[in-house]
Amino acid sequence: MVELTPTVSAAIIVIAALWIGVAAILLVIAGRRISRANRVLGSARSLVKLLGAAPARPLLVEADGRIEPDQALLHDLGLGAAPTSLAALATESGLSEEDAAKLEQAVDAALLSGDPVDLQLTFHDASRVFEVRGGMADDPDHERSVLLWFFDATRAEEQRQRLSRRLGQTENALDSLTQLIENAPFPMWYRGPDLSLGLVNAAFVAAVEGNDAADVIKRGSELIEGTGGQDAKVGASKAIEQGKPYSRTQPATIGGERRMLKLVDVPLQDGAVAGFAIDIQDLEDARVELARHIQSQRELADRMTAGTAQFDVERRLDFYNQPFAIMTQLEPELLDERPRLERLLEAMREKGRVPETRDFPEWKNQRRDWFTSAEEAIEEDWILANGDHLRVVGQPLPDGGLRLILEDRTEQVRLASARDTLLRVRSATFDNLFEAIAVFASDGRLYLWNRRFCETWGLDESWLSEHPRVDELVPAMARALVNPTDAAQLRELVRSATSGRKEGQGEISFNDGRHFAFAAVPLPDGNALFTMVDVTDSNRIQAALRERAQALEETDKVKTNFVENMSYELRTPLTSIGGFAEMLSEGYAGRLEPSAKEYVEAIIESVGRLSRLIDNVLDLTRTEGGALELERERIDVAGLVKSVSGNLSRRAEEKGQKVELELGEDAGVLMGDAKRLREAIEHVLRNAIDYSDPDGAITVNAGGNDEHAIITISDTGPGISEEELPRVFDRFHKTEGRRGESALGLGLPLTRQFVEAHGGRVELASSKGKGTAVTIVLPRGQ
Repeated sequence: MVELTPTVSAAIIVIAALWIGVAAILLVIAGRRISRANRVLGSARSLVKLLGAAPARPLLVEADGRIEPDQALLHDLGLGAAPTSLAALATESGLSEEDAAKLEQAVDAALLSGDPVDLQLTFHDASRVFEVRGGMADDPDHERSVLLWFFDATRAEEQRQRLSRRLGQTENALDSLTQLIENAPFPMWYRGPDLSLGLVNAAFVAAVEGNDAADVIKRGSELIEGTGGQDAKVGASKAIEQGKPYSRTQPATIGGERRMLKLVDVPLQDGAVAGFAIDIQDLEDARVELARHIQSQRELADRMTAGTAQFDVERRLDFYNQPFAIMTQLEPELLDERPRLERLLEAMREKGRVPETRDFPEWKNQRRDWFTSAEEAIEEDWILANGDHLRVVGQPLPDGGLRLILEDRTEQVRLASARDTLLRVRSATFDNLFEAIAVFASDGRLYLWNRRFCETWGLDESWLSEHPRVDELVPAMARALVNPTDAAQLRELVRSATSGRKEGQGEISFNDGRHFAFAAVPLPDGNALFTMVDVTDSNRIQAALRERAQALEETDKVKTNFVENMSYELRTPLTSIGGFAEMLSEGYAGRLEPSAKEYVEAIIESVGRLSRLIDNVLDLTRTEGGALELERERIDVAGLVKSVSGNLSRRAEEKGQKVELELGEDAGVLMGDAKRLREAIEHVLRNAIDYSDPDGAITVNAGGNDEHAIITISDTGPGISEEELPRVFDRFHKTEGRRGESALGLGLPLTRQFVEAHGGRVELASSKGKGTAVTIVLPRGQ
């Protein structure tokens, strides 16, 4: 055993201590490095996990074109083996040529100038969409290389497209909704949180008579009138307070017309309010009209002769009119309590307004079943104890109710009885009439006849009871006529009266010498009345009268010719007498003594008066024969009246009478025969002078209008009695008290005939003791 010296031992101990120290230091350093390595390894593992979970897949592109794709990227692209180049990647993954070119161009640009890569690629085979981002790789081991990150954007693209489609649909819907709101036929608006107008449509602009929407919003024009538009904002405020749409009805002036609007305000989530207004004026008018119609229907029902009552589904009285209360004789208080049908029938039974029946409860139950009856209407006749006759109609209603109609037919039953009596009286009357009567129906069948009709034609009563047609009657009637073909007239006359609704008449002769006048008259019911009257005696009398009338006409012609010839015959000697008298007056036979001259003047005056009378008679004869000819010329009415009055003023002065003229400015002119009108006025004025007492007053008035000239001659004479007034215009009628030429009664008849020949008329007004006024009315003419 080697023994160490203390020095060596100490040295060994020192060296061992140093090694132990160094070892301890190395252990500490090694521990630190192991801990750091573990942390780096953990970070690497975390990065690997993060990279595997990351949405991006790396792809390294070398400068020489080689690529190093990530396995996860290959899996996403559906590739088994890794391609060596971008071209191979594009081909194997189904990338389109356009996207492959874009990828290569982007990588080349990044290698050349360091531009970043940002594009989107669509792989058709995998139906995948990737967003590619990247740039130059920051790796010393891979200089001049590009690192690309592939982000799978398939779902994001689908979602984006879906959102794009929804956005497009939303935009289209919004555009449609906007267009719909703008073109809405009723005003619509949008209010902001401050309740001021933000949007209005065209109908709103038109309603407030604005230029455009901007102008309306700027002026703050409101549909509803009020201070500052506060009335229009009330609805918006209440809609916000209630949190639900608020509607109200208010009047507004639109287009200068007062209209009733229904305003609706709808609160929105952001505190704004949208609203619209609907014109309900027509609805209000219809509601008022309906109320008026219902009221008029009720008033009409009260004026109906039939009683009407309506019951609801619970069989309670819902409505009744006044005739119903009258027919049932029930108090309005009871009817207003809306009794059930059963109670109503019981009350009517107490008043005796239902028919008497042995089992009233059963009868009442049967009427109750009317509510559920399958028939559209149930009709009954109620004969009451007092003899009244009621027609009752029950109509079940679709809602389960019942309408009851009462009609008082008492009077109709009585009238029917009276009608039957009248028919019997009519038949007896027809059989005893002097005329032969037959009534034919619209189809030509004999409907009614009397005994005289059978006797006249010799027809069999039993055969007529079969109601033969008129075609069958004609052959039987033809045997009794002188000319059998005349029977066809009867057939045509009946057809014309029934089908054509025309009246007709005629006359036929029988073999036995009788003559009948027949006529066919259409009746209101479409039938025709045929009558025959025996006119044998009447024809004989008419023939005698015709002969007498013919003789009178010939006598009148002889008289007229005699008067006309005598007038001409008298005119010749009168002309000679007048001419010789005028020659004596002028001194052709020597100078006359004053008394002889007076005699000659009297002869001349008498000749003139007699000449006028002859002219009047001749004119009267011509007028009656229609041979009077008139000339047409322009006549000054005032001048004509003044001239006639001037000619006769001397005659009036001799009697102490005064003729006053009243010539109006409206007298004017007319077209007519001046000579005949002058004579007409002279006749009237001469009559007034002759008829009036001495010192009487005669007034001549001339006036008129646009269509007629009016001349009135009035006097203060004794007048004409009412008995003589109708005869003053008769020829040769002499009125009591007349004197002079008027005593012959020719003046007024001639005046009337002259005036009527001009289309005018003569009016006479007179009363006993109050004078006479004759008015001549003449048309102006063209």
